[in-house]
Amino acid sequence: MELTVYLAGQIHDDWRETIKQEAAKRDLPIEFVGPQTVHERSDSIGEDILGEQPGKLFRDDAASSINNFRTQVLLQKSDAVIALFGENYKQWNTAMDASAAIQLRKPLILIRPESLIHPLKELSNQANVTVETYDQAIDVLSYIYE
Repeated sequence: MELTVYLAGQIHDDWRETIKQEAAKRDLPIEFVGPQTVHERSDSIGEDILGEQPGKLFRDDAASSINNFRTQVLLQKSDAVIALFGENYKQWNTAMDASAAIQLRKPLILIRPESLIHPLKELSNQANVTVETYDQAIDVLSYIYE
């Protein structure tokens, strides 16, 4: 049985590759999907499809509509979601994706460091599982196959 897992979280480092590599090491039959990780593409997709916009607000709105469309389709097709909250970046998109997963009743694994226990307490309470490391998240997925 192959699972599709949506990887929600910041796009500024290679944490997704770490998750994918660990899953591959364990021979887990998982397809990973997620947001557009090429920042420039994500920011310009509205104008790339709809043409030049009359200002920054309209440019961001056009890009947001298309990025939200992509996220909604991929979240709905996913069997589970991993949402990473780290300490280095603002996590608005991660919170939005995690909340959408909860609303769609998608099983949610939340990864967050100990320092974010308090600010994420409500979201963590709604997740199926909250862990602190990538390995723990993969352990949870591995358990499905035992």
